[in-house]
Amino acid sequence: MANENQNQNQIKIEIPKEELQGRYANMAMIAHGPNDFFIDMILRGPNMPQARVQSRIIMAPQHAKELMLALQDNIRRYESNFGEIKINRPAGGNSNIMDFPLPKGQA
Repeated sequence: MANENQNQNQIKIEIPKEELQGRYANMAMIAHGPNDFFIDMILRGPNMPQARVQSRIIMAPQHAKELMLALQDNIRRYESNFGEIKINRPAGGNSNIMDFPLPKGQA
């Protein structure tokens, strides 16, 4: 019976061919309203005055929190295997915008 319930809870996930490669983002913007969170994944090139949204994810608040918890868990496991992830975040920065700058001298 337990095996039967486990099989009923499994979901077959398909990834369309055009999505297999994924999209690179080095910046994110997060906004929310009473019912939804909006997460824009953005590609910003060096010395470019304009950036382009690569993907927009819209989710319910409870799903956003589940995503946050899953990311926290995965980061904890990553760091236990590979060491601490170092970030350079300017003091007083906008917490709704996450800019992942390239190291100086790289393009």
